[in-house]
Amino acid sequence: MPRSRHASNALPFSPTPSSAGRRQFLGLAGAGMLATLLPGCGSDDSGSQLYPQTVAMGQQAIQQAIDDPAQPVAAISVAMLKGNNVFWQQAFGVSSVPNQTKATTQTRFNIGSVSKLFPALAATILQDRGLITLDTPIVQYLPTFTMLSPEFAKITTRHLLSHSSGLPGTNSRNLFTFAPVPGYAADTQSELANTHLKHLPGELAVYCNDGFTMVEQIVLARTGQSFASFVQENILAPLKMTNSSYLTAVPTDGSFSYPFAQGKQYQEFVNAYATGGLSSTPADMMNLAQMFLGGGVFDGKRVVSAEGIAQMGTDQSTGLLINPSPEWRWGLGWDSVQQPALQAAGVLGWEKDGGTAFYTSEFFVVPKAQLALMVTGNSGYDARKLAESLVLSALKEDGTIASLPAKVSTTAPPAASGPGIATAGGIYGNSDSPLQAIANPDGSLQLNQWDGPSRAWKQLGAYQYRSDGWWWNGTDTASYRFTVASGTDENGNAFSYRYLMKRVVPGAGYAYLTLPIGQQLAPLAALDNAWQQRLGTQWTLTNDSPTAVPIVILGNEPAFLTTLSELPGYVLYGNTDLRYQLFVPLADDRVGMSVKIPGNFGRDLYEIRFASAGSGATLTLGSSIYTKL
Repeated sequence: MPRSRHASNALPFSPTPSSAGRRQFLGLAGAGMLATLLPGCGSDDSGSQLYPQTVAMGQQAIQQAIDDPAQPVAAISVAMLKGNNVFWQQAFGVSSVPNQTKATTQTRFNIGSVSKLFPALAATILQDRGLITLDTPIVQYLPTFTMLSPEFAKITTRHLLSHSSGLPGTNSRNLFTFAPVPGYAADTQSELANTHLKHLPGELAVYCNDGFTMVEQIVLARTGQSFASFVQENILAPLKMTNSSYLTAVPTDGSFSYPFAQGKQYQEFVNAYATGGLSSTPADMMNLAQMFLGGGVFDGKRVVSAEGIAQMGTDQSTGLLINPSPEWRWGLGWDSVQQPALQAAGVLGWEKDGGTAFYTSEFFVVPKAQLALMVTGNSGYDARKLAESLVLSALKEDGTIASLPAKVSTTAPPAASGPGIATAGGIYGNSDSPLQAIANPDGSLQLNQWDGPSRAWKQLGAYQYRSDGWWWNGTDTASYRFTVASGTDENGNAFSYRYLMKRVVPGAGYAYLTLPIGQQLAPLAALDNAWQQRLGTQWTLTNDSPTAVPIVILGNEPAFLTTLSELPGYVLYGNTDLRYQLFVPLADDRVGMSVKIPGNFGRDLYEIRFASAGSGATLTLGSSIYTKL
């Protein structure tokens, strides 16, 4: 789901950036930045133990996370399925920190971007009924949908569900709140009318929450039902997911896990329903898993076509024009339809992770082994590591695999003579914070990252070229290299993008993940007078709900506008919540997106518009309006 205003997203298997902003929550699952939590007691509602070794290992690992004195986690809930048998379901910790209420298997958690499987299912059901086709441009269903780039008319539902639409990223306005705020999807569509695409539809895949939000509008247009109502009637009810719902209003019943921050308990509302708004339990999610394993059938009744389930589990990345990280195998709704750790064991698995401002989740389905897992809990634990470890343990315990795969190395190989990197030096932009690459006289590579609070470059370290073709630093388990993606796009325009690639070993350590973390930017003509006069100004957000998480928790930190002396012609705007992006001037009153990065570090990009109001200037970023301080 989105990330922070402040949460984590579900990056498909992504490492958490050094500091996540709200913009990127619903996707990249990692340690939450807002929750101050206390440990609690566990509760056991386990059934018969088909996998005693796996269950014992999981119980120990989860209890360690609950009891961690450095960062205790309030509650974690887990369920595992073999065939039609939920052989383990258990909740640990407390659902309410002040009251020390024990979490149970009926306690609901906000599951973040795991929710993306439901708009994918909804779209598949609409296709089954002849109301849409996945490859028809969505303007045929939404004639009011428009954007500033004419290519918007080529966006299909398949693009929306596979992160390849080219929509800017995440509408951050009222994304996470402490009271329900209606109208998020309509607000997102209105916002998109005032912005350009960040890439051509189908050109690349970059995590995009707004694509799933637009499915809400398609469901409404084609059925007359709200998305939440349609999912309840056509998915949740048939699957008997009685402890699952979208929090469109303050709930009057049900057991919930409550965030506890700054000495106060809250209830979190995720108003982006399709992209990350479902509240559920691992037990309910095992019903969903049974439907996936049954090819669309649950409890003897067909919910969705077998072809639809197969389409969701089909690799959607094969036709991408720009894809420097081929291990990212996007499905429809799924982050990966070839989960890397399972792939290392020779087993095909589907994975979806999710994060909100306060929660982190992982959902695995292993079709041939008829195995599934859901784990969810307050942020602060490594959900991917736990999920990979449990699923691989179960596969070994039942004999599906003879042994666990070998873990990949995080130790630098021998030094080697490196290629010349003078042309790779310079500034690399992204959706997080600019990076600087410098070719040192001794042949090493110096990497720096721009630090917003200090407004200066922070040294990441000097990296030496090694025999595996990557640059390593003795104290960093990650390694780096450069790659160039070039070709001709569908409009006949030649392109060449140089990316700084980062290789990490996430989760339980069985597979590498490579991801482009920045795109090299060339200097532009000096900023004109209109933009020079804006440099150094600060702006405060004015149109979020007073219950918005960043307003309540972070205090509505001002954002500032500046530039980098090392990269003439660009405008830099942000704060610790927005993160720090480089923008290209499009006119005296507008700046646009400067990068085109697959994966996750080009995920939440924006355009900025300036206008004069009666009492002063306003700055509009997405649908968020700021006034000058």
